[in-house]
Amino acid sequence: MNQNPRIHYTKPSITELEVSYAVDAAANGWGEHCYDYIHRFERMFREHIGVTHAIATSSGTGALHLGMAGLGIGPGDEVILGDINWIASAAPIVHLGATPVLVDVDAVSWCLDPVKVERAITPNTKAILAVHLYGNLCEIDALLDIGRRHGIPVIEDAAEAIGSIWHGRRAGSMGAFGAFSFHGTKTITTGEGGIFVTNDDALYEKVLTLSNHGRAKGETRQFWPAVIGFKYKMSNIQAAIGCGQLERVHELVAGKRRVFEAYRRALGSLPLAMNPEPSGTTNGYWMPTAVFDPGCGFDRDSLLSEFREENIDGRVFFWPLSTLPMFEPRPENLVSLSLSQRAINLPSYHDLDQGGIERVTRIVSRHAGVAR
Repeated sequence: MNQNPRIHYTKPSITELEVSYAVDAAANGWGEHCYDYIHRFERMFREHIGVTHAIATSSGTGALHLGMAGLGIGPGDEVILGDINWIASAAPIVHLGATPVLVDVDAVSWCLDPVKVERAITPNTKAILAVHLYGNLCEIDALLDIGRRHGIPVIEDAAEAIGSIWHGRRAGSMGAFGAFSFHGTKTITTGEGGIFVTNDDALYEKVLTLSNHGRAKGETRQFWPAVIGFKYKMSNIQAAIGCGQLERVHELVAGKRRVFEAYRRALGSLPLAMNPEPSGTTNGYWMPTAVFDPGCGFDRDSLLSEFREENIDGRVFFWPLSTLPMFEPRPENLVSLSLSQRAINLPSYHDLDQGGIERVTRIVSRHAGVAR
């Protein structure tokens, strides 16, 4: 058995600050105080992202589901999204009875290709879902322009994009609404959890009603729902942990960026590409990823096997959704189909030290044909 300490692919950074808030919520956050940390967390997140409204949820998937329901997405509608994504981005579309339209992604950003988006628009298109994959940013200005010209809202799935900034605007703040995840693997965490954000007053009121089992704000009749809603609430204890994380958000993002830059320096001469950071943008680098050049002989399974032997976690790049059994194949999505075979997510957590990074990069270098 390998005696080297385990290198996790990711883990949270929890300090006495988060613990103290969680203990306070557990001891005192009941009765009239049962929403105190939730409201505080929503306020802090609004201010951090630069939006007017926020609703804390039990997951990023729940935030997407609520927002899409608020937009009226339903049976017969289509939502365009990139073929390379985690299933959580597509699932709410299906739950609402609509159809995910899977288009190819850009070869550099691994996010939605605006050219492919425009070609996929039909009279049934109800929304464009821009997923900022692994912290990388979509070409959001181009997507917003397409949305304006066709009268279609653009949704931002920023679950993986805390810390990512597009020309002065934070990911999640630019579309009709944004959704974030605070799963235990994310840059900031509440264990499980998410948040819906928007600058649209009317959409916020709809989603607020839906998020409370359909009970509208200001309704004087107790337990009177106006519509069938959802139960995607974040708990007060989760929000307490989130408040501590948000107080440290710049430190946590800086930790992610430090790890990525160490990888980039070590692997920059190899036949591979890593998460891009175009001019005028900042990448939060949630998940450092190496995409090996075509034809370089990269064997993903062999690399993952050596990682396991050396007590190192690794993750495959997301599978194209069109290769999963619940969706139709899209053989024309050549970039998506190629990327998933040539890429690997590298371990990344806030306190991963230089020794750990060197253990990872030695193995990656060997599998790129360069011994170190």
